[in-house]
Amino acid sequence: MTTPVDLIPLSQQAVRLGAAFAAAGRELHLVGGPVRDALMGRPSADLDFATDARPSEVQQLVAPLGSAVWTTGIAYGTVGVRVDGVPCEITTYRADRYDRVGRNPAVAYGDSLADDLLRRDFTMNAMALSVTGDLAFTDPYGGLADLARGVLRTPGTPAESFEDDPLRMLRAARFVSTLGVRVATEVDAALRTLAPSLARITAERVQIELSKLLLGAAPRAGLELLVDTGLADVVLPELPALQMAADEHGQHKDVYAHTLQVLDQAVDLEDAGPDLTLRWAALLHDVGKPETRAFLPGGRVTFHHHEVVGARLARKRLKALRYSNDLIDDVAKLVFLHLRFYGYRSTEWTDSAVRRYVVDAGPLLPRLNRLVRSDCTTRNKRKAAALASAYDALEQRIAALRKQEELDRIRPDLNGEEIMSILSISPGPLVGKAYQHLLALRMAHGPLGHDRAVSELQSWYAANS
Repeated sequence: MTTPVDLIPLSQQAVRLGAAFAAAGRELHLVGGPVRDALMGRPSADLDFATDARPSEVQQLVAPLGSAVWTTGIAYGTVGVRVDGVPCEITTYRADRYDRVGRNPAVAYGDSLADDLLRRDFTMNAMALSVTGDLAFTDPYGGLADLARGVLRTPGTPAESFEDDPLRMLRAARFVSTLGVRVATEVDAALRTLAPSLARITAERVQIELSKLLLGAAPRAGLELLVDTGLADVVLPELPALQMAADEHGQHKDVYAHTLQVLDQAVDLEDAGPDLTLRWAALLHDVGKPETRAFLPGGRVTFHHHEVVGARLARKRLKALRYSNDLIDDVAKLVFLHLRFYGYRSTEWTDSAVRRYVVDAGPLLPRLNRLVRSDCTTRNKRKAAALASAYDALEQRIAALRKQEELDRIRPDLNGEEIMSILSISPGPLVGKAYQHLLALRMAHGPLGHDRAVSELQSWYAANS
């Protein structure tokens, strides 16, 4: 009969570490995510261990085995070592107490594996496998059964766990997204009660968990848990704000449901793995609608310029979450541009308009393509087919122009040095204005050629100098 031990392969790094700790009369257990992932048949890049040895002794035991030892986490009992090129983290059993004001505990070491596992966030992360020879599997809180049922439970009471460390509430939503599990009834109740305490967590920690959630296989499920329990009210209030009731005539969609469907469809269109920028853009593309909603006579509803407001709100939220400037700029730009395509459906775009669309999107064009296609959630098959056909046509025109004109590298026919030479002027604002004039001509007419560009430049200069 297959046992849990049979499902957890031991790496050579774990074997070497186990032998060293056994020789010293110490315990060493593979714990947490690596055990859970092995039982799920998932790859894991982590090697996390727990031991009864104190940090100073751990340093002595691992020094002969690794090419590098680091102690950045030693204040919390963790010593890191690179064994055969693989990073491993070894943490002394803990028996901490939390003040429930911050999330950092008063560190206290313990001597019991079961007590150490009791401190962990969820039962499926509170399983251990001894690597010191006997390969004993330890599961004091029913993690294996919960894993088989796909249910998140806490080793102790959910209230105690979440009050000790509110970040665990976000981790619950992350695991719903990444592991495809659901939260137990008592966990759900604790999330709803304790959601406000999430405000104790730093923005940087929240950002890490939200990123992992969004990059999961089922981000929608994780986000729905955040909204349903009130966690999103604390860390991402723009999302529940999209739950606007339709007007009395039912003239516009539930923006929240539409947003989640757009996210699902954007995920389906990814072709090179999870794309955090695209997923954030899909999630935030309509966040400007609550602020711009207006009711008109006859029951019509409008959201004029919601893409402008949405770009501002997206930038504000992502900045508050301490994301990089590059990601903030890219997401805000995608939100701002996501409606541009709909002008193509209503009018016959000139080549100049197509060029402007490509140049404005820049390197974000592939993501913009996916976002715009994802933004079609109509149940009207004829309308959906028309939208898809229109975007196919636009992409074909982009491809044709790109082939003709090196569209991705559109520049004026004359550069700054040539402009100054032809006009006999020095560097200054006038050069920039001349450059922008030639760029506008290039966008409107395609390549001008050198002689025509010179003529256009001289005519412009005569009229503006």
